[in-house]
Amino acid sequence: MDWQHSLLLVAPEELLSLGGLLLLLAAGWGGDKIARAASIAACIALAAAMALVAPALAEGASGPATSAFFGQFRADAFASFTKLLIYGSAIAALAVAPQFFDRYKVMRAEYPVLILFAALGTGIMVSASDFMTLYIGLEMNSLASYVLAAFLRRDERSAEAGLKYFVLGALASGILLFGVSLTYGFTGSTGFAGVNIALAAGGPMATGAVFGVVFVLAGIAFKIAAVPFHMWTPDVYEGSPTPVTLFFATAPKVGAMAMLMRVALEAFGAQPGVWQQIVIFAALASIVIGALGAIGQTNIKRLLAYSSINNVGFILIGLAVATQQGASAMLTYLAIYVAMTIASFVAVLMLTDANGEPVEQLVDIAGLSRTRPWLAAALAAVMFSLAGIPPLFGFWGKFVVFQAAVAAGFIPLAAIGIAASVIGAFYYLKVVKVMYFDEPADKVTGASDLPHKLLLLVTSLFISPLGYLATIWLGALSDSAAAALFHAA
Repeated sequence: MDWQHSLLLVAPEELLSLGGLLLLLAAGWGGDKIARAASIAACIALAAAMALVAPALAEGASGPATSAFFGQFRADAFASFTKLLIYGSAIAALAVAPQFFDRYKVMRAEYPVLILFAALGTGIMVSASDFMTLYIGLEMNSLASYVLAAFLRRDERSAEAGLKYFVLGALASGILLFGVSLTYGFTGSTGFAGVNIALAAGGPMATGAVFGVVFVLAGIAFKIAAVPFHMWTPDVYEGSPTPVTLFFATAPKVGAMAMLMRVALEAFGAQPGVWQQIVIFAALASIVIGALGAIGQTNIKRLLAYSSINNVGFILIGLAVATQQGASAMLTYLAIYVAMTIASFVAVLMLTDANGEPVEQLVDIAGLSRTRPWLAAALAAVMFSLAGIPPLFGFWGKFVVFQAAVAAGFIPLAAIGIAASVIGAFYYLKVVKVMYFDEPADKVTGASDLPHKLLLLVTSLFISPLGYLATIWLGALSDSAAAALFHAA
């Protein structure tokens, strides 16, 4: 093994590790008064990491040249695509945090450090080509996430969210580790390539490994909040500080979905029939339960939690077809989903009363179009885009996923998914109806700072019809990343 080559491939991870450790030392010496400076430094480190991973995507890097440390780590175009989304989401979570935490006088220097280490762990997850590397990345992300969920220590909801996330996350981690041990026991390898070869050979060993496949997929399903492992999502999203919820709904979600794609298509790709039925069930159940669960919600953050479950279902349709076109469609959908999610939570952060307290109840944004027309218009655009209503860009994400399903012959799956998407449109339109047709509640009167306005403007423009100008470019990048996933050897 060429150590120099391997170290060059993990340069983004080295940068974030060093940045996180230096910020941790600075936080220990400087205390909370350096919190804003630490946030800016963390954003710079993440932006530098994005610059380091971008060339691999532009070049369509794939094959053995992208493998590091005896095949345990892969820095290919697929990993690069998802890391750009992860690091960008982390920057957004850092940018919107100061105004929120200053309101409670709890802007601590540990926040950017935790975000940095969580992003680092998530990046390791998407580059893992061995179950041991995968587990290290997963735990690094999880441990930071548990603390982030309970960051508002004096808030009972935040403490409850952190405890629930920790307990259920530990359970899911145990399930995943048990599945990995079964897979290793029946295939004799923890490397994705070795597992794939063993499964392709067939025989009793491959049959026994099916149990490992089921447990591994169950453990990962918790991380992406797919039904039936979704029960933690509404409580954690509602109880966590909103900037943290923004982070949870984007970076770890993208990382877990990319991890699932790599495990299913690289490690278990030789036996797609074993896991396709599981993924199809999870996809359809997530679409339906996510839509039905959101209908009765009165808290906007809980509604968006069910929305994320619903969107996970649509993304999983691309995985169920087990084709390169399906993988490319998933990546396109993920990019659009990240923009929609950032826009939605930034808009929620801008919903504050005269005292700066957050306004999260649906009834409190009644008549928002008459008191804050631009904010109402941006939030309405997000809702229409999440519902997949043209000409908003969210429609394109659903379109490419259904197109991949039809092309692979999964016409019934696509038909059921399209029919079920109609259910989801109801609760998105309910938000628009409350803002535009109900009598004004006149609760949202607080001011927002510049980072919120800029983020909302940029993401709103991306999910608007202007986003279609990027379809060729985004499609080409998604195709390049998906090709790397199917040509890993």
